[in-house]
Amino acid sequence: MVKRYTHAAIALHWLIAVMIIANIVLAWVWPLVADEQVRPMINAHKSIGITVLGLAIMRLLWRFTHRPPAYPPSYQGWERAASHGVHALLYLVMFGMPLTGWIMDSAWKDAGTHPMLWFGLFEWPRIAWFQHLDPALRDRLHDGFGAAHGLGAIALYVLFVLHVGGALKHQFIDRERELQRMWPGRD
Repeated sequence: MVKRYTHAAIALHWLIAVMIIANIVLAWVWPLVADEQVRPMINAHKSIGITVLGLAIMRLLWRFTHRPPAYPPSYQGWERAASHGVHALLYLVMFGMPLTGWIMDSAWKDAGTHPMLWFGLFEWPRIAWFQHLDPALRDRLHDGFGAAHGLGAIALYVLFVLHVGGALKHQFIDRERELQRMWPGRD
């Protein structure tokens, strides 16, 4: 019998995964589209990022209050350590990417004249502290957090490959039915 994650953990996992993939696609596509299409794509990217931050907080709170299923006994010690490490780094990226993006956006020189709307529904607040900084410092912070956001994207790609690769290895090579632990379905 496969020991599964809770339905809430599964739903949060896949919702966050789909939103992160959508944000990656948006970031890859907006350099290729006409100028008038770029701003709506960036706004969607920001809205999805803030939503991922909220869902990641919910996921982490759920994780602290609900013990995940134990690893199969066939996992080697290094596999357990690698899994824990990749998961910890994925959480760091799930928090770091939206936060660096939000800070970068808050330090943007035109932030005061271009409100950030969450999916066009309401204005999402910028971090006001940045608006009162010296413009040169604000620009450096914008660029620095933009660079951190870019490095976070690279880390996300590497962690994604490790995460999915590990799950597929256990599913298809080791035949441990790993995907059933986190796949939606009946118990």
